[in-house]
Amino acid sequence: MKLTDNVLRSFRVAKVFRENSDKINCFDFSPNGETVISSSDDDSIVLYDCQEGKPKRTLYSKKYGVDLIRYTHAANTVVYSSNKIDDTIRYLSLHDNKYIRYFPGHTKRVVALSMSPVDDTFISGSLDKTIRLWDLRSPNCQGLMHLQGKPVCSFDPEGLIFAAGVNSEMVKLYDLRSFDKGPFATFKMQYDRTCEWTGLKFSNDGKLILISTNGGFIRLIDAFKGAVLHTFGGYNNSKAVTLEASFTPDSQFIMIGSEDGKIHVWNGESGMKVAVLDGKHTGPITCLQFNPKFMTFASACSNMVRKWAFTSSE
Repeated sequence: MKLTDNVLRSFRVAKVFRENSDKINCFDFSPNGETVISSSDDDSIVLYDCQEGKPKRTLYSKKYGVDLIRYTHAANTVVYSSNKIDDTIRYLSLHDNKYIRYFPGHTKRVVALSMSPVDDTFISGSLDKTIRLWDLRSPNCQGLMHLQGKPVCSFDPEGLIFAAGVNSEMVKLYDLRSFDKGPFATFKMQYDRTCEWTGLKFSNDGKLILISTNGGFIRLIDAFKGAVLHTFGGYNNSKAVTLEASFTPDSQFIMIGSEDGKIHVWNGESGMKVAVLDGKHTGPITCLQFNPKFMTFASACSNMVRKWAFTSSE
């Protein structure tokens, strides 16, 4: 089934999960779309079954806490960053709740974590003003970049290049095979001192980059030329919360939550807002992602996850 303006407008909350007692920090869908995993300030990692619409298991990271979490290519392993003790990234087997490997190196909080879509490489960005390149098979950092400010970073869908957003004013593109030679493209944006960049994502077709901010707007840019195609606003974010923005899997639509619990959806080509969905969230929607394979998406506020499903109006 194809996503259209009308299909998006007809999404409704299908399930509400209240597994958490504290703020949900992050969630990630497995590559096959069958499960979604969440991390929370209550130190829990909750695994949900997307098809049955129920929690499968809960694991705890009491000692280290858990902040950003990402599936690897195996459906039963994840990497995650911590928010207690140290800033080491951990590689966890969900199957037996054991650590496979530790990735030490960052000296401040990790604020960006992106898994390569094609192999065992991943990148992390930290408030220590570095981006590190890793391989799941080795605890040693495979590459290190020093930046001038807080980074956001992400792989492209082919896993050949990655983009780094630096100082909330420029996007640098690096070739993974020769990134030590510096970026092959740099796109300078208009600096906006009212907010900072909080995320960067490629569309699935690799043609677009979405830059999210902790202000009242997000930007869509051309991934090849760096031109700003659209600036989307008109949603509430007066408290400078980090709100996650996402593409739909077909790269056609862009979505973001807001501090009043509503989800705003735009058509990426026309730039027109096509839907405002009310999820009855009690706080800002900090996490929002579309399932890569099925016609569902998930949103999370302080302590609850909502699963959205398409409901036909016929």
